[in-house]
Amino acid sequence: MTVENVVERTRSFDPYERGCPSRDLLDHIGSKWAVLVLGELGRNGSARFSVLRRVLAGVSEKMLTQTLRGLERDGLVRRTVYPEVPPHVEYELTALGQTLREPLKALTEWSVQHVEDVIAARGDYDRRADLAR
Repeated sequence: MTVENVVERTRSFDPYERGCPSRDLLDHIGSKWAVLVLGELGRNGSARFSVLRRVLAGVSEKMLTQTLRGLERDGLVRRTVYPEVPPHVEYELTALGQTLREPLKALTEWSVQHVEDVIAARGDYDRRADLAR
């Protein structure tokens, strides 16, 4: 594929336009649980469902299942079933999923660095809103 083809292909997708498939993809990969699942799999290579559930404190079994299925459907996560008794299932990032490691790592690092600033801004906003009442 030539550079011109790549540029033309990406121009046809505009997440600011209603109905754009890239908007749907942003919804999937931008969800809280998807970001955390992708981050954990990026850090550790692969994980069993029970490990993900334990590491991602607060996620319900149903939500984790839905998140993993969605990421698998999007081609970002691979589910491997090992024929053992009981069955052993592991999840790992696909090559496409690996391409999200750096952007998600940057987003996660930003959130850790700036969480105190955001908490302070929320407090200021809430105080101003209370005074306006």
